[in-house]
Amino acid sequence: MAKGTAFVVGATGQIGRAAVRALAEEGWEVRAASRGGGGDPDWPGSVQRVRLDREDDAALAGALGDGVDVLVDMVAYGRDHARQLAGLGDRIGSAVVISSGAVYEDDKGRSFDTQGESDGSPCYPVPIPESLATVAPGEATYGTKKVALEQELLGSSIPSTLLRAGAVHGPHCRTPRELHFVKRALDGRPVRVLAYNGESRFHPAHISNIAELIRLAADRPGDRVLNAADDGAPTVAEISAAVDEILGVRSEHVLVDGPAPQGTVGITPWSTPHPIVYDMGAAERELGYRPVTGYVESLPATVEWLAGQLKGREWSEAFPKMAKNYAAVGLFDYAAEDAWLAGRA
Repeated sequence: MAKGTAFVVGATGQIGRAAVRALAEEGWEVRAASRGGGGDPDWPGSVQRVRLDREDDAALAGALGDGVDVLVDMVAYGRDHARQLAGLGDRIGSAVVISSGAVYEDDKGRSFDTQGESDGSPCYPVPIPESLATVAPGEATYGTKKVALEQELLGSSIPSTLLRAGAVHGPHCRTPRELHFVKRALDGRPVRVLAYNGESRFHPAHISNIAELIRLAADRPGDRVLNAADDGAPTVAEISAAVDEILGVRSEHVLVDGPAPQGTVGITPWSTPHPIVYDMGAAERELGYRPVTGYVESLPATVEWLAGQLKGREWSEAFPKMAKNYAAVGLFDYAAEDAWLAGRA
């Protein structure tokens, strides 16, 4: 029995692929919208593909037609996108929209936005509840724009669930954190230098777990913000060891007591002096959420996909957005690592 119509914006992105599949398999009549109008081989044949530039207000209105029961938005970002959706409130029964765990600030006003400052790394409670203060809404940063998005939608006539996603992982990621260890393993690097004693935790969120939250929220419209993350938050050392095991290699962990000892040596995409762990209790209570997979359980598919993307290509060609976002970190500056290691001898 069909549940109703679901319109997914950003359907061919990393989270969108999993969300379309989850909704379609649940019985929703899904229209999957993306700029290229493409699809995914894992989608059921009932999924309708739609070519759409979501920046074009008229095109979005036309694609919604007489209306949909739920709109799922993977790419909404900032006040303008929220107002765009609110202006179509008479055609949208409810909304499920991806926000970010980057919205929070600690009791000293530190957040993801202050990490580059001296003593700017946030020290959040463990775990972080949705009630924790957020940065102010605005247009300046990723976090401030996501807060503006949240506030505008929650103040609209559309019942809206905002999912504050953690460190998203799984196949089809444009900025895959696991690349840090997968490439080192494939390159035969014998050592993993890890700052903060390898104890950093940045709570991961697998795409299938986020898709499960989307599925549940679509069934239970309401105004709410919920964290979106896996059941557990492994340390960076545990992630490194898990990748090695999948690829059948062994490496030595060289643990640094504190931040990078030189430049960015020892820094990974998860590295932070204080843990970032999200409380999933509200999602469990309000939606009956239970994760469908765990980090280690889901990792082989991610590693396989990454290895396939790297085959015969430079990593920066395979993942240009990753190269751009982490340009200052020097993810694969092996010469700097080797020089520092040699200096320890």
